[in-house]
Amino acid sequence: MGRLSGFLLGMMLSAASGAAAQTSEDAMRAADADLAPVGTVDPNAALANPPAAAPAPAAPAATPTTAAPAPAAPSAASAPAASSTTYAQKDVVSAAENVFGRGAEGLATMIENIFKDQGEPNAYIVGREAGGAIGIGLRYGSGTLFHKVEGEQPVYWTGPSVGFDLGADASKTFALVYNLFDSEDLYRRYPAVEGKLYLVGGFTANYLQRGDVIVVPIKLGVGWRLGANIGYMSFSKKSKILPF
Repeated sequence: MGRLSGFLLGMMLSAASGAAAQTSEDAMRAADADLAPVGTVDPNAALANPPAAAPAPAAPAATPTTAAPAPAAPSAASAPAASSTTYAQKDVVSAAENVFGRGAEGLATMIENIFKDQGEPNAYIVGREAGGAIGIGLRYGSGTLFHKVEGEQPVYWTGPSVGFDLGADASKTFALVYNLFDSEDLYRRYPAVEGKLYLVGGFTANYLQRGDVIVVPIKLGVGWRLGANIGYMSFSKKSKILPF
C-alpha cells in the first residue's frame, strides 16, 4: 500500500512538471509572435532610389492690380492749329506796335475792330509816306510787303486825295492786306470804299478794294486820313514821280 501511494504520487508530480514545462514553452512562443520583425535596409538600394522630395508649397496667387489709366493725349482736332497762310491778331498788333510805338493808344482796339470785320490777313505793309495838300493833296510812300506765303518784297505807292488836308507831313503807315493770294495782284490802283472809315483815338483806317483784294491802311492823324478816304492808292514795284 505504501509503494502504491508513492508510485501514484510520483506519477502526479511528473505530469505536473510536464504540464508546467509545456505551459512555459507556449508562453515563450506567444511572446516571440508579439515582437515585430526587424527589417534590414540595403544602403546601395537607398542611394540608387532616394526618397521622393516633398512637393514645394504652391506660391500664393498674385492679387490682380488695376493700373491707373494713362491721361488721354489731346487729339489733333482739339489742339488749336496755327495757320500757315494768315497772320494771327497778336502778331499783327506786335508788328503795328513796332511802327507806331508799344502801347499806342487806340491801336490795339483799331486792329481788333478790323479783325472782327475781315478776319486774319495774309499780308501786311510797313512803310512811310510823305505828301502835301491844299484841299487837293498828293502823297508818296514806300515800304515792305510781308506776305505769309511769299515772304518780303519792296512796295511803293502814290495817290491823290481830296479832303481837309493842308500843309505837308510825313507819317508812318501800317496796312493790312486781305485775299492777296498772289502778290502780283497788289500792283494796281485801289479806290477807297465809301463808308469804310474807322476813327479810334488818334488812329484812322480806311478800306481800299479792287476785286477780292482789300487793303486797310492804318495811320496816325485825322487830317491825312480824311483826305485819303476820298481818293485812291496806286501800288507799284518801283518808285515813280507821277502819282496818277
